[in-house]
Amino acid sequence: MATWTQDGLTLRGVNGRAHLAADGRSAQGKAIWVIAGDGTTVDRIELSGAAVPDRNGAGIRQEGAGLTVTRSWFHHNENGILTGANPVSDIVIRRSRFFQNGGGDGYTHNLYVGAVRSLTVTGTWFRGADVGHEVKSRAATNTIVGNRITDAGTTASYSIDLPEGGRSLVAGNVVIQGPASENPTLVSYGAEGLTRASRRLWVVNNTFVNRRTSGTYVALAEGTRAHLRNNLLVGPGDLTDLAGVPAKANRRVGPAAFVDAAGDDFRLVAGSPAIDRGARVPPRWRATWEYVHPTRQVRRPAVGRVDLGAYEWR
Repeated sequence: MATWTQDGLTLRGVNGRAHLAADGRSAQGKAIWVIAGDGTTVDRIELSGAAVPDRNGAGIRQEGAGLTVTRSWFHHNENGILTGANPVSDIVIRRSRFFQNGGGDGYTHNLYVGAVRSLTVTGTWFRGADVGHEVKSRAATNTIVGNRITDAGTTASYSIDLPEGGRSLVAGNVVIQGPASENPTLVSYGAEGLTRASRRLWVVNNTFVNRRTSGTYVALAEGTRAHLRNNLLVGPGDLTDLAGVPAKANRRVGPAAFVDAAGDDFRLVAGSPAIDRGARVPPRWRATWEYVHPTRQVRRPAVGRVDLGAYEWR
């Protein structure tokens, strides 16, 4: 357990991941690591077992400005990563795993980012939050591209929660809502009020899977400036709950469109109705990355007209 106050630190596991199992211990009654310095990089670290008396413990409690996490695991904590509010802080997460975090109270999550300047998440696997959300962010700008986000068999809530709005791109993700999810919504935007300066949301080329009997894929607050394009819907439910939202080339398909839907492999097969059916997307809002399981990413290729969903057929 440690508190890091220096700026510009790199904390890296050598010859594999360094595992810190808290077993209920913490720094400052907050987390396994409390990071108070600015510009910190965490690479190849595994943090588990954070639990504190106020039930808000975390693998990392980020209090400084700027955190980059790569190739790291967070599991069986009350929160995987929990950040405070900092208007000059940028949070970047790449090629990492968050699983079975959450205290079971609905207020703790796999990833909980406070009111920071930006959040970027790519090539990362979120699985099985305990009642809470898989990804929750109050950042002014959110870029969530090329990830796998799945409830598995747990009672997670939203897959992605952006409760205050913000300039956001959700693209190229495989998002799977499990049958036991406690909330029927996969992506929620502005549920606590559109308090951020931007109300712009692009949801592009995702593969959304709903294993409940009903649901809403993208829930939007009134006043959201949303664009929904080229998404695949697998399972029941409405694309969105807000009338008049610009939506193009979103299509519901069955499991036969994919390599192994039951095994969560949502790459397209030859002859899939998703191939070459996409609509044009402005360059800044395109899905530029594909998720490669587990926890890798590759550039999405350009093969003729864009395909629907998180993967380009080739």
